[in-house]
Amino acid sequence: MRAVGSKQKAESSKQRAESRKQRAELRTSMDWTQLETTTHQDHVIAHVIGATVLGWFIAGEAAHLLLDIGFLWTIYLDGEMNLLPQGVAIPELDADELTSADKTELVFDAQLLLDEGCAATGLKRFIAAPVECLIIAVEVLAANSDRRIVIHGDEGKIEVVTSLETAELTVIAGRSPG
Repeated sequence: MRAVGSKQKAESSKQRAESRKQRAELRTSMDWTQLETTTHQDHVIAHVIGATVLGWFIAGEAAHLLLDIGFLWTIYLDGEMNLLPQGVAIPELDADELTSADKTELVFDAQLLLDEGCAATGLKRFIAAPVECLIIAVEVLAANSDRRIVIHGDEGKIEVVTSLETAELTVIAGRSPG
């Protein structure tokens, strides 16, 4: 019986993730307007240009992207950003759902990604970036209470799509056209 419950839980989790992805894709087709970035956002963006996104995880109300330079780029629901060395950022995460064991797994996953790149296997908390994304530009867009941060790479792009209204956050990666 327990195995069936675990399977149902996994399927339910997968369905919720797919539903979130579908809502995020719907939001990406909305009419978006370019937001003027703050001085702090400009500063963070200047530091991430030229880095490669290796992977990410979502915790609390933020997406946390690991960069090949050893930094964790945090993007919050409202589009605000933070950039800290991953060795400092992960232990300081204060999301309610993260236990000390979760943080240990995050540290392990981060090291795997830094050592092996996007091809790292055995990740428990991070999602390895499915596309090469050497960051060349970052756009911050808004549509009503939704935010969309588009990270343009040389071969791919990664979008962080958020909703302030529902507190949902989704990361979508894909190949750049052309």
